[in-house]
Amino acid sequence: MRIGIDLGGTKIELLALDAAGVPCFRQRIATPQGDYMGTVMAIAGLVEAAENALGQRGSVGIGIPGAESPASGLIKNANSTCLIGKPLRRDLQALLQRPVRLANDANCFALSEAVDGAGKDAHVVFGVILGTGVGGGIVIGGQVLTGASAIAGEWGHNPLPAPTADDLPLPPCYCGRQGCIETYLSGPALSRDYTHASGQTLAPTEIAQAADAGDPLAAAVFQTYEARLGHALASVINLLDPDVIVLGGGLSRIERLYRTLPAACGPHVFTDQFQTRILPPVHGDASGVRGAAWLWD
Repeated sequence: MRIGIDLGGTKIELLALDAAGVPCFRQRIATPQGDYMGTVMAIAGLVEAAENALGQRGSVGIGIPGAESPASGLIKNANSTCLIGKPLRRDLQALLQRPVRLANDANCFALSEAVDGAGKDAHVVFGVILGTGVGGGIVIGGQVLTGASAIAGEWGHNPLPAPTADDLPLPPCYCGRQGCIETYLSGPALSRDYTHASGQTLAPTEIAQAADAGDPLAAAVFQTYEARLGHALASVINLLDPDVIVLGGGLSRIERLYRTLPAACGPHVFTDQFQTRILPPVHGDASGVRGAAWLWD
């Protein structure tokens, strides 16, 4: 049995998969806000509840909103800041009395979609998270690419390619830099741009709906978003040349992106014909926790 845990900023979800990869137990609880030890104990409690319910012990993989430093074993780059600088894997292994595997949540998303999702027949899969933040994960031949510094796929903290006058001034990012892709392409960034243009507040999906219904302001804002996203993804395609890009996060539910992104990417890709498939996730919101379980292959 494989146990996967998706550790998010607002919720912690556990999913247990049987030997065939079929879900057999699922539970979700609220994340103890700003409480590291409370979070560790909550994860241990979820594992105990699953194993008691199923009557067997399982491997444990955890997707986290950050990365484990290969140098120190401490968590870094986490937007759940109570995790930063903490030995999360060591503490969980001590509590659970077994090895635990950690991976960035975007890596878990990409792995899930590569194993049995939208990219299951592809050799190279780039999984994109477009939500409260922007992240990415790379899977090659069914294996997550972590990298020497555990930052492979973190395209959200590269600068937006070729910013124009409309992209200035460069917005500040929580990471301490300015003009990161995340500050333009996250859900809050899209809502911010619409508010700036219209004086009204809409969620990203509502902006897309308004654009499709003919609202000229919404259409202009969303077309700018698509152009930025296309340019940013093209830089990944030029470097990685994935067979498939799978979109995840809240904005992955916007159907028009799958129609418009090939044309938005194409002019910036160094090739004669655009070949990359850009697809929605098969497992939706469950991909992160499924991928955490698949960390144990």
